[in-house]
Amino acid sequence: MQKRILKAGAALVLLTGAVGCASEAMSGNAAMNTDYTAEGMAPTFQVDPFWPKPLPNHWVMGPTIGVDVDGQDRIWLVHRNTPNLFGGNTEIGAAQDPPVSECCAPAPPVLAFDRDGNLVQSWGGPGTETGDYVWPGSNHGITVDAMNNVWIGGNGSTDAGQDRHILKFTADGQFLAQYGTPGSALTSTSQEFFGRVAKVFVDDANAEVYVADGYINQRVAVIDQNTGEFKRTWTAYGNEPADVDIPRYQPGETPPQAFRTPVHCAEMSDDGLVYVCDRPSNRISIFQRDGTFVSEHIIAPATLSQGSTWDLDFSPDEAQTWMYLADGQNMKVYVIRRETMEVVYSFGDGGRQPGLFFAVHSIAVDSDGNIYTTETYEGKRIQKFTFMGMAEVSGNTGAPWPADRRRGGD
Repeated sequence: MQKRILKAGAALVLLTGAVGCASEAMSGNAAMNTDYTAEGMAPTFQVDPFWPKPLPNHWVMGPTIGVDVDGQDRIWLVHRNTPNLFGGNTEIGAAQDPPVSECCAPAPPVLAFDRDGNLVQSWGGPGTETGDYVWPGSNHGITVDAMNNVWIGGNGSTDAGQDRHILKFTADGQFLAQYGTPGSALTSTSQEFFGRVAKVFVDDANAEVYVADGYINQRVAVIDQNTGEFKRTWTAYGNEPADVDIPRYQPGETPPQAFRTPVHCAEMSDDGLVYVCDRPSNRISIFQRDGTFVSEHIIAPATLSQGSTWDLDFSPDEAQTWMYLADGQNMKVYVIRRETMEVVYSFGDGGRQPGLFFAVHSIAVDSDGNIYTTETYEGKRIQKFTFMGMAEVSGNTGAPWPADRRRGGD
């Protein structure tokens, strides 16, 4: 009995201490510096290893190839769910014929979560009954516009489905439009179809869609949001697109006059600048809406192979002071001061644990400044990085775990 009383007393002390620590943490968060323009400071983050919640129905994700946040702070992702992208009996045993185990099966390719990580939408893929369209042989990128319409690209090669088109759906998966023609001949000058699209950005205010086009074409294409009509196209420096062969990137090179492939993103800031990811060139090129060249910036110039500039998004303050850049080759996220394009620090590294990456592919930011990332190839997951306020930080901080939140880098 005495031992039980002692244990109960100790438990009460621990509980009281835990409540006190939680109160301190909440108080600290309430008082954290959220001034994105604070001198000498940068946004910091902490990985949330419990977001999102487990999927229902024994579902698992394949390579997660796109992420976006809509106006209600719902987080949308698209992943590749064809059986060849899983470990067969060892990963999707429930999907075998006949099933060999209770678990698991590929989730539908489009998934949406609320802020708490609850699954609120799941749909997509071929064979649906919502309209006459061709699902991409290899879906790539997802964007939600102001009317909650969902846009999806595709970068499938000839063997994977000849993706030369983009798709548009309602939030619950009802088909709205298909722009471009699957299987069409390839040309960077086409005004009818695309060349394996990486991603789109929707400029709702001007009813235009900016297409990162793509894995074959070497250009940005701008189309009408409602009709799909081509309006303008350009490549590096605002040049007219053309089908040209460009040698592989070499550190210290004079940047080429056209984009290499893939052209992996074309994102617009609120002040009307278009930031283009020329991924194999380690290049971010900045343009005005009409394709007028503004400037270019090489990130991690020693990077070879797949390049360093995979996807980007901006901080949610009115000035969008900060840019966050996903680098799937170096397995990290850069925190960049947008006005100067200075890389202030980075977080992440290669690995499987929370806060580390395997080919971080896409990135999006919610209205509270939290970051969401997806990982392709064998990464197969989405991660959330909670905004923890502004702090002095530099170098690379590795996995942003609680103990490392304000640690300087190497």
